[in-house]
Amino acid sequence: MIDKSAIRQLKALRKDERATIFVEFALSLPILMTLGFTALETAHFAVSNMRVSQITMTVADNLSRARQGVTGTVPLLREADINDAILGATIQAGEMPLLENGRIVVSSLQRNGAGKQTIRWQRCKGRMTGAQSRYGVQGATEGTTPHFQGMGSPELVQAPPNSAIIFAEVTYVYKPLVGNWLIGDKTIRREAAFFVRDDRDLTGVQAIGDQSACNVYNDSF
Repeated sequence: MIDKSAIRQLKALRKDERATIFVEFALSLPILMTLGFTALETAHFAVSNMRVSQITMTVADNLSRARQGVTGTVPLLREADINDAILGATIQAGEMPLLENGRIVVSSLQRNGAGKQTIRWQRCKGRMTGAQSRYGVQGATEGTTPHFQGMGSPELVQAPPNSAIIFAEVTYVYKPLVGNWLIGDKTIRREAAFFVRDDRDLTGVQAIGDQSACNVYNDSF
């Protein structure tokens, strides 16, 4: 014999929609979380790319302007000026561990006495090993150093006579916010070049301040 009360309970249960929203939310939550984390990680990666690009341009621009005026002589560039420009880059980076997870390389591209392109001086800062300049070390010279004709890619830049180009290369290893499953560790690399403004003593950097040598890998000043 069929229990009519049981049938009524089943019919009532079929019409009961009070918990539907909770079931739907439980089913959609993983999808919503995945979309949210994806958007967050993508936005953070894009901001990191933009910030590295801006820092690279700022370093090159600042060092193209930096000089210490000396009465009666051509303005000089000091080691302290280079360190100040790099320190400014770390401040601009904010919470981004730029020198802990990256490397700044700045070079002065000039012509030597024979009119050949050469890297007159080069300074570096940051813990990232293996992040040297793509184009050569200090002293690289056109016609002597294999494949060296200037700096820059895809556009090759060359210094005009009696002037210099400050060329900055910044490399940074991006660390993801929500794990490696979406983007993972990515190496961001940017370049920037600016002509030196006005007059400057192009014979080298004055030994005023600590030298940020390229055979040292640290983030301290």
